[in-house]
Amino acid sequence: MESNPSNGHGARTRSTRSGSSASSQNPSTRRGTAPARAPRNGQTNGVSTRSAPKPRRTARPAAARPAGALPPFDSFPALAIEAVYPEIDGGRWPIKRAVGDTVSVEADISKEGHDLLTARVVYREHGATAWQEAPMRPTVNDRWRGEFRVDRNARYLYSILAFTDVYGSWRADLQKRIAAAQDVTSELLEGLRLVEQAAERATDRDDRGRLREYLKRWREFKGPTAMRDACELAISEELADVMDRWPDRSDATRYRRELELIVDRTAARFAAWYEIFPRSQGTDPTRGATFREAEARLPAIAAMGFDVLYMTPIHPIGHTKRKGPNNTLVAGPHDPGSPYAIGSEAGGHEAIAPELGTLDDFMHFQGAAKRHGMELAIDFAIQVSPDHPWVKEHPEWFYHRPDGTIKYAENPPKKYEDIYPLNFRTSDWKNLWGAWRDLIMLWAERGVRIFRVDNPHTKPLAFWEWAIRDVQSTYPDTIFLAEAFTRPKMMRALAKLGFTQSYTYFTWRNERWELLEYLTELTQTDMREYYRANFFTNTPDILPRILQVGGRPAFRMRLVLAATLSSVYGIYSGFELCENRPRGADSEYYLDSEMYQHKVWDWDRPGNIVDDVTRINQIRRDNPALHLYDNLRFMSSDNQQVLAYSKATPDASNVIMCVVNLDPFWAQSTWLDVPVHDWGIVGDQPYVVHDLLTDQRYTWRGSSNWVRLDPHVQPAHVFSVEIPR
Repeated sequence: MESNPSNGHGARTRSTRSGSSASSQNPSTRRGTAPARAPRNGQTNGVSTRSAPKPRRTARPAAARPAGALPPFDSFPALAIEAVYPEIDGGRWPIKRAVGDTVSVEADISKEGHDLLTARVVYREHGATAWQEAPMRPTVNDRWRGEFRVDRNARYLYSILAFTDVYGSWRADLQKRIAAAQDVTSELLEGLRLVEQAAERATDRDDRGRLREYLKRWREFKGPTAMRDACELAISEELADVMDRWPDRSDATRYRRELELIVDRTAARFAAWYEIFPRSQGTDPTRGATFREAEARLPAIAAMGFDVLYMTPIHPIGHTKRKGPNNTLVAGPHDPGSPYAIGSEAGGHEAIAPELGTLDDFMHFQGAAKRHGMELAIDFAIQVSPDHPWVKEHPEWFYHRPDGTIKYAENPPKKYEDIYPLNFRTSDWKNLWGAWRDLIMLWAERGVRIFRVDNPHTKPLAFWEWAIRDVQSTYPDTIFLAEAFTRPKMMRALAKLGFTQSYTYFTWRNERWELLEYLTELTQTDMREYYRANFFTNTPDILPRILQVGGRPAFRMRLVLAATLSSVYGIYSGFELCENRPRGADSEYYLDSEMYQHKVWDWDRPGNIVDDVTRINQIRRDNPALHLYDNLRFMSSDNQQVLAYSKATPDASNVIMCVVNLDPFWAQSTWLDVPVHDWGIVGDQPYVVHDLLTDQRYTWRGSSNWVRLDPHVQPAHVFSVEIPR
């Protein structure tokens, strides 16, 4: 057997014989090189016999090596902090929470050896100097978790701090030595010194006094029981608690990044939106309503339970190339035009359309909405009509054709001749960007704190990142909703850089598998940390096919889905009337849309679902589980036409379970797999499910239960689960 076994790589430990040295050995027999074989049959070993082989260079003694061989750093981190969550794109973007939320932070934390560790989540508001700390606890496999609560509408920073639990490690080792009946005289002296050091660190007078009292008792132990008494004191929970408050942080290691957190007001996460054209809230079909006349509609809208009243643009409308009814290219003398063609001799985005009234009328309307419990949101559309004052004042802010004329907006083959787009990369881009930011600030000064932004994906991302941060530095309660029906990665980018809420593809997701896949992505992946989905059932430009063909049952079904799948949702007025006439067979545009003409609605139209809207909004307000965004959990069912899901508060004090028939034509039934164990219901223990839509109660047992839903009677259940206590 070899006395110097192989290390697995063909190299063996060298044993230098007496009278020999490394320099005297044949180079071919040195460690790591196989010995040369003797030539045979007249062959050579590849070395010329006419000259001796060149000797190989020997390693220089350690003392002769250059100083550069030493570590080039003066210090090093004592602990490893990795895989921090939540952290978006390596800390590039902030996560989002709402006032009153608890922020949970996790990380892998480790160190060489067997010492116990201590970790803290550290956090502070932007602008504050002092960091606050919250404890982290180990979970499994060096994973740690900590939480802190945020109570202010502001931007925060957070990170992780970890260090060796010096006293805890010493205490744990002492307990092992005591159990093994070892002599611990030396260890007790070491522990005494640790307590002395903690007393020196303590700045709290009471804790410092306690530690000094412990030291006094420790030193006074005498006689045959002195060691036992000292051990009992050293491992006592009382002393450990005080020591934990004044730890030795000499090897404290900070995570390499400070991560950002945006804490929005609660309306950013929970709200019901109602969209209107203010001019369509009147009773005269020959003209648009004024703000004063539109106030008459506020009580009815508020009675349905909406929190946010969102208005399409309220600014002067251009005359040049004004569109007529149903988007025809020629408008009549009394056609009002699209409110998105902003700007005329009456002003631009800073002004109120004269037909709506004055700025005072707007302010009065805003106050009236507030008295009815609703907040106004305005549409911020970055585009102008050819008559906008900026066209003459700042022609350099626009795109120009070779002949010098200004280009109108196009999305080939579509042409929007009543709109000019802005060139955000003009040579005067800084002033252009500042002008748009100033407009947001102007309306914020007028009391508006919610902006629905039209097509933000057509403007540079850098502009939005700068403008949103700048506005929120003065008005942190400002909410920005991104209306960007575009590519998924662009939608995510807008949310990451600061948009508070975002439109989604929900409007077109109808099949169960689509909803499962999309809602899981929104609420159960990293997207939940930065992307708040505002589920609009319809918009002035989008009449979904399911509403066109499914009729009233489809409206009721989609209402329940939007209002319960997301904590923030909206409808465009007319939805509650089941308005579903398309402009053409393959069109998603509304026939006779109020976008281009005066319109008077019959708000009591037969077949309306006003009662459904009112009831679902009241259910949302009454149930805290529906105020949360990322607590959505899907349930199994054996019918692809039925979607079942639940939402619960963290303590399961409020549990809502929804079962929705996705088929607007036929009754569907299914067996549900209810996650009763998640809610503390054991085995076949009976429990009551209370349908909040119909006020009916059912007693269920166990996880397997059956439901049947007829869309022409009741397309959905919204159950409150009454858990036995």
